[in-house]
Order: sequence, then C-alpha cells, then structure tokens
Amino acid sequence: MTDAETTIAAIQKELKGFNEERDWDQYHSPRNLAMALSVEASELLELYLWSTDNGPQPPVSSRLSKVEDEAADVLICLLNFCRHAQIDLAAAVETKMRKNAEKYPVEQVRGRMEKHSEYT
Repeated sequence: MTDAETTIAAIQKELKGFNEERDWDQYHSPRNLAMALSVEASELLELYLWSTDNGPQPPVSSRLSKVEDEAADVLICLLNFCRHAQIDLAAAVETKMRKNAEKYPVEQVRGRMEKHSEYT
C-alpha cells in the first residue's frame, strides 16, 4: 500500500473492519477520538522535542523509526474521527483549500508568514 495507489476510502474501510473485529467502535465517539488525535499528535511532536532548526530532526537518531508509527497513529485517529463525525475528509479538504485561497491570495502572501489578519 502506498500513497500513490491508496484511497482514503480504502484506508477507512480497513480501519472500520479492524475496529469492528475488536469491538472498539463503542469507545470511538467523536469527543474521545478528538482527544486521542491530540494525544497522538503530541506523541509525534515529542519525538522532535529539543531539536534545533539546523540540527538533526529528530534530535536522537533512535527516534527516527518511531516517527512513521506516530504519523500513522495520527492519521488513523483522524480517519476514525471523520468516520464517526460523518465528515467526508476529501470534500472537507477541498472546501478548506478554497477558503484558504480566498483568505491568503498568492499576490499578497507569497513568502510571508503572517496570519491573514496581520497583513494588509
């Protein structure tokens, strides 16, 4: 399975089956999954704790193998959240990108880091 050949729907189907086999959906309310997503994102972030911008990232080489696992956990939680919250993730991304394009016009923000409310 690779990004280039796998759809969001295929991953969600696999996750749904995995969770149903274990009877885990009973714990997967949107609220609980939102909290789990925050925890998993924090675990990913922790691997980069004390990195410097120009140093190795993550700063400890033994953490590198854990980065993929934590990134996968973040996506798994997000996809589980979207299924239970009845969010079509691809459609939500498309809508959000359209909003972002309006909020951040290229001619005004290219190469700038300010939020939309901070530039004129």
